[in-house]
Amino acid sequence: MAMSFDPFSELDRLAAGLLQGRSAPRVMPVDLYRDQDRYVLNADLPGVDPGSVDVDVDGQLLTIRAQRTVASADGAKWLAQERPAGSYLRQFSIGEGVDTAGISASYDNGVLSVIIPVSEKAKPRKIEVQSQTAPVDEQKTLTS
Repeated sequence: MAMSFDPFSELDRLAAGLLQGRSAPRVMPVDLYRDQDRYVLNADLPGVDPGSVDVDVDGQLLTIRAQRTVASADGAKWLAQERPAGSYLRQFSIGEGVDTAGISASYDNGVLSVIIPVSEKAKPRKIEVQSQTAPVDEQKTLTS
């Protein structure tokens, strides 16, 4: 019976061992897209207590923080414990074209949704072109 060696699983195991016990922020995958006059940011935060989620804006920096605690089971003998606990942190640089006062956030089923409205001055607008010459009908009456 031949066993195959997978170097990637070995690297994963070594990396997990090195990172264990470190307080580095956990991965927070996000989707970010523009939907008409707003940006929508969805962040996966499974198992996070909504009370631990903090979203703030300081100038042009949007920061998301959250905390996931380890489930405690006194006297339990763990067979597997792969769900990471600890802090989550993501920061995004937002442009001057957003309405920072209008940012809102909600948390549902492990997904944090942050709505970032585009400011009025940054919204595209149609500019009416004025004609400098009088229409042909007006020119005839002016020269007659």
